[in-house]
Amino acid sequence: MGKSKSSRAEQIGRAAIVFEQRSTGRPPRSVTVVLSEDTLVITLHGTFSQAEMALAKSPAGAERLREFHRQLFSSASQPLRQEIRRIVGADVREATAEVETSTGTVVQVFSLTQAVLAETWSGSHPGSEGTRGS
Repeated sequence: MGKSKSSRAEQIGRAAIVFEQRSTGRPPRSVTVVLSEDTLVITLHGTFSQAEMALAKSPAGAERLREFHRQLFSSASQPLRQEIRRIVGADVREATAEVETSTGTVVQVFSLTQAVLAETWSGSHPGSEGTRGS
C-alpha cells in the first residue's frame, strides 16, 4: 500500500483475522471491512473447514453451524470489541454475527456508540475501505 501507517480498516481487518484464528483455529481466506457512520461490518470469507462445509450441505447441519458460529461470536468477541474501540475510538453498543453456510462466510455487524468521521477512517477513500487477509 505504500503507507507507513495502516488505515483503520486494515487494522480492524487484521484484528478480525486474529480473532477468527484464535476462536476457530483457522484464519479466514479474506476479510472485508466497511464503515457507515456508526455501523461497522466485517465480512470473513472462507471461514469453514472442509468438515464444516460437508456438514453445511444438510439443512440440519447448516442450522447447527449457524448456531455454533453465532454462539462462538457472542461468547468470545469481547477482545475484538475492545480492539475496535481502541482503533476507532468508539465503544461497541451491540454486535451480532450472521452465517452464510453455503459459502462459509461470517458477517459481523457492530453498532457503535457514535459515528466515526469518514476523514479519519482511511487516508485515501473516505467512507469505507476493504482489506484482504491471508
